[in-house]
Amino acid sequence: MTHPEKDGWRLWTDGGARGNPGPGALGYVLTDPAGNEVEARGEYLGPVTNNVAEYRGLIAGLGAAERHAASPLTVCMDSELIVRQMTGEYRVKNAGLKPLHEAARRAAARLSSVSFKAVRREENVRADQLVNETLDTILGSESPR
Repeated sequence: MTHPEKDGWRLWTDGGARGNPGPGALGYVLTDPAGNEVEARGEYLGPVTNNVAEYRGLIAGLGAAERHAASPLTVCMDSELIVRQMTGEYRVKNAGLKPLHEAARRAAARLSSVSFKAVRREENVRADQLVNETLDTILGSESPR
């Protein structure tokens, strides 16, 4: 999160499940064009797969972006699969992900300008931190990561 775009907002999203499927959480961080954190959240999701958690994080983060009229917006995720599905490069084959993909597309369409960027996990530290803090709080810090 150290490379804010001077001309736009950034949304960093993540999701994870311990067990896949297993107890999962989402995390997102919305930063303004100057790189300031405007909104950040972690949320427990119950038993989900990693990909479901990733989509839920994206949808929640896009909702935050809409509340803040964040545009232009670059969505940064370490899930290359989700990024490629959102850009249309990959089709969504998993029936369980299709409704989440549609919800994410609808949420993105409510913003005037959105682009998606796959980033390395090391660049998505804050959103990942929110996921893990949420799971540690719910499951106890002794839970395996």
